[in-house]
Amino acid sequence: MSHNGESGDIRHGARGDGVVPYGDDDVRRYRALGLWNRTSLPAEIDAALAGHGDRPAVVTHTARWSYRELRDQVRTFASGVLAATALRPGDAVMFQMGNVEDTVVSYLGALTAGLRPVCTLPQHGAREVGLLARHIGAAGLFTQTDFGKGQLPDIARALLADGTVTSVVEARGHAVDGATGYDAVMAAGRDAGWGPVAAEHNGIALFQLSGGTTGLPKVAPRQHEEYVYNAKAWAHALGWGPDTVALYPLPLMHNAGIALALQPVLFAGGTLVLAPSADTHTLLDLIEAERPTTLPLVPPALAIRLLEEPRTRTVDLSTIRDFIVGGQRLAVEVAARLHRELGIAVRQMFGMAEGMFTLTPADAGEYARYHTVGQPICALDEIRIVDPATNEEILDDTVGELCVRGPYTIRGYYRAPEHNQRAFTADGFYRTGDLCRRHVIDGQTMYSIDGRIKDVINRGVEKIHAEEIEELILTHPGVANAALVAMPDAVLGERACAYLIMEPGATALTVATLAEHLSARGVAKYKLPERVEIRERFPLSNVGKVSKKALREDIEATLRCEQRAAVQPARTGAPQ
Repeated sequence: MSHNGESGDIRHGARGDGVVPYGDDDVRRYRALGLWNRTSLPAEIDAALAGHGDRPAVVTHTARWSYRELRDQVRTFASGVLAATALRPGDAVMFQMGNVEDTVVSYLGALTAGLRPVCTLPQHGAREVGLLARHIGAAGLFTQTDFGKGQLPDIARALLADGTVTSVVEARGHAVDGATGYDAVMAAGRDAGWGPVAAEHNGIALFQLSGGTTGLPKVAPRQHEEYVYNAKAWAHALGWGPDTVALYPLPLMHNAGIALALQPVLFAGGTLVLAPSADTHTLLDLIEAERPTTLPLVPPALAIRLLEEPRTRTVDLSTIRDFIVGGQRLAVEVAARLHRELGIAVRQMFGMAEGMFTLTPADAGEYARYHTVGQPICALDEIRIVDPATNEEILDDTVGELCVRGPYTIRGYYRAPEHNQRAFTADGFYRTGDLCRRHVIDGQTMYSIDGRIKDVINRGVEKIHAEEIEELILTHPGVANAALVAMPDAVLGERACAYLIMEPGATALTVATLAEHLSARGVAKYKLPERVEIRERFPLSNVGKVSKKALREDIEATLRCEQRAAVQPARTGAPQ
């Protein structure tokens, strides 16, 4: 595997702005090869908006804008936010907005004004947003008053009251005293007129979040040149162009929404159809109305819901060339059913806020599509698979930790020197914490993601890889979805608990019947789940993944209740 040719531990090299820089040799190489082009992200976006005129750019449930119209909106917002608020170029701004056109304009307008968006989600609470804002030093918050049940104004008030932020821009309503309305920003922009703001191409463009937000936030500072290339490389890998219509149902203000959907679509001159939610009927309505050519990210849970919805079989899906599943491992049987029942030949992807994207090639065979996440989208992406205990590189077809480096993968988290010592190697590879395996299929190198290091259940001295067992559980015809989590045990440390969603009309599995099914498939006895919980739905994270954290908390709470119930009668009957 190649190295950057520079000596020393780059993790100690954070600049004064809190960013661990790319090595000088890497920067020269990326620019010489044309991957980086010394242009800022807002300049690239403005050029894309200028280049496609009256072609449709963005469709939401309340707007349909051409590239020309979107450019006018973005420039007006950019001028207005600097005229109507105290925000200035270089300031970071938090986001709590849903999938509406105001979010598209606010994000692109913030970049154009020289602000640095922080891609937080509307589902984040006041504590999480406040923690992140203080860590980054954010000055502003852009919020959407009518999102969900109207909970976001309370968060904005709290952050203003304690001085965490000093400026709030409020879209789609007026509920926060001291906030500047979105309409007022646009009016100020029209009065001020357009004046471009220069942006340094080698600085921070925006911030993306990685993982949880408890304790010290893990914040990925994405820089102008690399983030432009990230989006362009994704669009190129998929062959996107002006005829592309991408339907995106997940939260826009997330790395997936920005780097897999909005920016690559705009750079390709295509159309982004932004769904207000991942509701199945809403998606089917949009497929019928907008005839998308691609769904650039579909979590497995959403794919399963589409399979379970009878109406899906009545909708014409023939325009969908790429149905890309990612976020969590897709069960082979679900992939097979999508093809068999809906005529969808899935592709899989793997990505992260830190950078690296992989994708199964368009010409990949069924085995690669069903069992792998393909290969990196750039020839200069570098992958190591190492033994987590020894850090030694391991052989093909052996599971180890995925470590990545490349022209759009960060070299360190923002203002996190201690965490960077653990999360990055001395020569700049990001240690993802994902368990990975390298395969050679039809002469091509492909990769599979076989779980998380922390998704290994430690039962005494034995280790159980959750995704291995989940995939085998899903071969049972009565099981619609499965999640295996660790439950605490006083003797062994952890035991396996299987959460199941049964197919309609199927008999619920028990520990015994599930063990019978798994044993018939050669599963070792120590890997068999020792508890089964049946649910109608699984809790999902903010981006549509099954939340194993919530399931672990659920089983821990259930066990505590059972322990209290077992102790209480004994105390009641004890002699006084």
